[in-house]
Amino acid sequence: MFDSPDFPQSLEESEFESWLETGRESKISYAYLLVIWDELEGKYSPVFVENRSDINRYERYGDSPDRQLLVAAYDLYSESRVA
Repeated sequence: MFDSPDFPQSLEESEFESWLETGRESKISYAYLLVIWDELEGKYSPVFVENRSDINRYERYGDSPDRQLLVAAYDLYSESRVA
């Protein structure tokens, strides 16, 4: 995933799938998986949120000098990408 010049590096599909499972199995009723790029660590990490409005707390990759940048957001259950 994210295997293009628009992203800092690719993400293994198996790791992404495990993040989806983790979010679904949580006792907290998460609805979305955010894929975050950490500039300092040089890697992707998952962030789970309950509400779509929580997605707006993160700056999009390429739009901000922040340390943690949002690369993509996905619905945990339909696995569709949300804007």
